[in-house]
Amino acid sequence: MTVKWPVLHAGAVPEVDLATWSFRVWGEVEDEIELDWAAFNALPRSGNSQDIHCVTRWSRFDTSFEGVHWREIAEHDFSTNVPLASLEDDLALLATHADGQPLELDHGYPLRLVIPHKYFWKSAKWLRGIELLDHDQLGFWERYGYHNDADPWKEERYSF
Repeated sequence: MTVKWPVLHAGAVPEVDLATWSFRVWGEVEDEIELDWAAFNALPRSGNSQDIHCVTRWSRFDTSFEGVHWREIAEHDFSTNVPLASLEDDLALLATHADGQPLELDHGYPLRLVIPHKYFWKSAKWLRGIELLDHDQLGFWERYGYHNDADPWKEERYSF
């Protein structure tokens, strides 16, 4: 257990200009959407506290997050036929804040996906959009051997 929030990521931290930032949902949808920063922040907000678990074997308990729940995005006149169980979880958020403060750049500012009950690499930093697919497609970490399900209680760290 750690009280600090270690910074771990691959590659450089992107520069963010909120004047040109946008969030897009596309793929298996009837109508794609794109929201600028003001429109995104005008959506109803939610908050919760949850534990985060890193594949490198640290955990941070009772981390509070604030942001927009997927259901607020899903109400924007489109539908999908792919399973969205992780996004639809009541604790899942498109988070803009952690522990009462805007996310720090190293932790995904301005927007980070927070997926509960999974190792934290599933909670993508610097989120700019979500592509909905009708099939499973491995992400960056999964292509490098991380487990696709990422359940910390089953110790699903690696796929081998």
